[in-house]
Amino acid sequence: MFKVGLTGGIGSGKSTVSTMFRNKGLRVLDADVIAREVLQLYPKLKESIKREFGQHFFDDVGALKRKELGDYIFKYPKERVKLDAIMIPVIKEEIFKRLKELEDSGVGLCILDAPTLIEHRIHEDMDMNIVVWADRNTQIDRIKKRDGLNNERADNRLNAQMSLEEKRAFANFIIDNSGSIENTRQQVQEIVEVLSIYR
Repeated sequence: MFKVGLTGGIGSGKSTVSTMFRNKGLRVLDADVIAREVLQLYPKLKESIKREFGQHFFDDVGALKRKELGDYIFKYPKERVKLDAIMIPVIKEEIFKRLKELEDSGVGLCILDAPTLIEHRIHEDMDMNIVVWADRNTQIDRIKKRDGLNNERADNRLNAQMSLEEKRAFANFIIDNSGSIENTRQQVQEIVEVLSIYR
C-alpha cells in the first residue's frame, strides 16, 4: 500500500485539504480521531493523565476536558512533552495497526492526516509527504476566528509547534492554502492525478 503523510500547522487548513482528498475518493486515516479513540480503547491512558496532570482536567463523567488541557500544555511546553510521552507511543501503535489492516484488506493508497507527522518521525514511514502551508498571519487569523482565542493564546499554540517553514523541508508536495479555496482545490487535484497510479 502506498502511504501518504499529510500534515500542516494549526490554522493552515489541513482539515480542509484532508476533506478535499476524501471527497476525491481517497482513503484518509485521521490521527486526531485515533488520538481521541485511544482514550476509550486504552483506559489506562486516562489514569496516567490524571496522575500527571490532575483530576480537574476531567469532567463529572470522566471525559477528558480536551480544550482545557490543550490550553495548558500549549502555554507550558514542558507539560506538552509529558503528555506526548503518555499518548504518542499508543497513538503511533494504533496508527500503524490500522494502516496494516487497510493494506491487508487490499487498499492500494491511504493518506494519513496527522498534525505532528514530522515531529514524531512518522513521516519516515510514509512513501510521500504533503505539507499544507499558510503564512503566519493567516494562521493566527484562522485560529482566532475558529477557536475564539486572543492573540496571546493563538501565539502560544503556534509557538508550541514546529513551524511550517521547518516542515516544508520534509515535503514532497507543498499545498499553499493561503489563497482562494479554488486555488487550493486545484493543487489537490494535481496531486490526486499524480497519486492515481496507486489507487
